Amino acid sequence: MLPQPSQIFARAAARIFGSWVHVTDRVCTNVTVRCRDVMRWTARDLRSFAIGLAYLAPSLVLFAVFVFIPLGRTFYLSLFNTRVTGQISTFNGIDHYLDLITSATFRNGLVATALFALYTVPVGIALGLVLAVLLNQRLRGINVFRTMMSSTIAISAAVGALMWLLLFNPSLGLLNYVLSLVGIRGPEWLIQPAIAIIAVSITTVWITLGTNIIVLLAGLQGIPEEIYEAARLDGARGVRMFTRITVPMVSPSLFFLLVVDTVAVLQAFTQIHLLTRGGPVDATRTLVYSIYLDAFQNFQFGFASAESVVLFALVLILTLVQFRFVERLVHYQ
Repeated sequence: MLPQPSQIFARAAARIFGSWVHVTDRVCTNVTVRCRDVMRWTARDLRSFAIGLAYLAPSLVLFAVFVFIPLGRTFYLSLFNTRVTGQISTFNGIDHYLDLITSATFRNGLVATALFALYTVPVGIALGLVLAVLLNQRLRGINVFRTMMSSTIAISAAVGALMWLLLFNPSLGLLNYVLSLVGIRGPEWLIQPAIAIIAVSITTVWITLGTNIIVLLAGLQGIPEEIYEAARLDGARGVRMFTRITVPMVSPSLFFLLVVDTVAVLQAFTQIHLLTRGGPVDATRTLVYSIYLDAFQNFQFGFASAESVVLFALVLILTLVQFRFVERLVHYQ
């Protein structure tokens, strides 16, 4: 039987980094020194390492073509001016980055991106947790409701955005019609600047709701029932059991969704393009949509590349902050 790829790569890694074998302690001038044997490569080691790389080669090629090379190209283009065709014309240094700092449109884009993430990520995770708790009940026919609630995972962002575009229609939309039944005049969802970002956020929450429910429901079903039984014997009920047991035990899933949803929201494009196209008055012109407009409408590829670098740095910093500080609150079993 051939060894598994993971075993082959593990053996090769052990050969590369060496192992502490036949280690002796020697006392030299009152200092204990550990002597490490020098590992020598054999033909078998090289063959094992080559097989491991062969297994990894397809994924490495895909990452290089679609991630690493475009990323390096983006950094490179951000330092140059480009023609309409995308060809490099003159070296610009860090002038694009200085222009971003002084650009009012860029600052408005940062504000729109922050509001979009603030309206979307916490609401989406909280709503998903509440629905997951309700769907975790042992009731007859509960699987039907689980399928219905998580069905948005099978709907693309384009289809979901078009559905909500019809719902947000001020004259024929269902939302304003329902509001009119209770005597409330519905707003012009996609026309008023203060409401447009909320409308896009509602659409995004609905699109990501299925994924949030599935992840949180899986986390809830992994909580041992004995913990709840012990809590009931101690007199815990309702909200107290939810805050003291359910939330801490499902915190790894919550942290996972916090990281994934934040990255997804910062990269959201489809729903903004179909609903508002960055308007009205740049109210929904997030960083991603600014990159699209500057690159493919204004043909300023160098400036758009600089915006992409800033967005990459923003996503990286937020992710590191989440892992550095928020992960401390996570309870791993």
